[in-house]
Amino acid sequence: MGSTPQRDDDNLRIFDTGAHPCGYFPERTARDLVLDPRDPRLPRFYPQALEWGFRRSGDLVYRPHCGQCRACIAVRIPVEDFVPDRSQRRCLRRNADLTMRVVAAQRTDEQLALYQRYLKARHRDGGMDDHGASEFEQFLVGAWSEGRFLEFRAGGRLLAVAVTDCTDRALSAVYTFFDPDESARGLGTYAILRQLAWARDEGLRHLYLGYWIEGHRKMDYKRRFRPLETFTGRGWRRLERGDDA
Repeated sequence: MGSTPQRDDDNLRIFDTGAHPCGYFPERTARDLVLDPRDPRLPRFYPQALEWGFRRSGDLVYRPHCGQCRACIAVRIPVEDFVPDRSQRRCLRRNADLTMRVVAAQRTDEQLALYQRYLKARHRDGGMDDHGASEFEQFLVGAWSEGRFLEFRAGGRLLAVAVTDCTDRALSAVYTFFDPDESARGLGTYAILRQLAWARDEGLRHLYLGYWIEGHRKMDYKRRFRPLETFTGRGWRRLERGDDA
């Protein structure tokens, strides 16, 4: 990946990826900090990395580190304090017919077919719409993560899969894909609501949502989950109502 070490100490090396195309703003370049993917202790460091604003993609644990841009902000929901708003309660009622099953993070042909349909409908010409089985594995499964797939079904038909990482203190919402013909259900929102319920049942403190970009049409939905905590680079602070006006 053409990386250079950012820090080398007794704990874990961190690499700087250098510049690459930004996945959110086509006219910009981006950089990331990546924890050494070859370090066998990475699974042990991962829960702490989440608290430092990092995120997992396949076997990589990364955090945006762009020179002139700070648009990507790590966010998480404090599970015990979350109360669904009116719109989210409607979403729960709208999907009351669905069943949820937590399964191992192992690809099935059914999941792959749904994933490919989702990418072709939602990310056409975005660099992901030609993903096959190997890309599915590299992006969503990984070799070391304690991941699970939440499957949502209606009458036995698979409608959505929420890829979720499990740690002793939190869950992390890695990625959700769903049937594009069922977009009226709000399945992305529903998946987060069910992940929150799962975390609460397990006595976990947080659900990590990855990165929020204020005003970005694909990322701004995360601000609707309240209370929401944002990572400042030194710690976490609660996003106040006026902060994202």
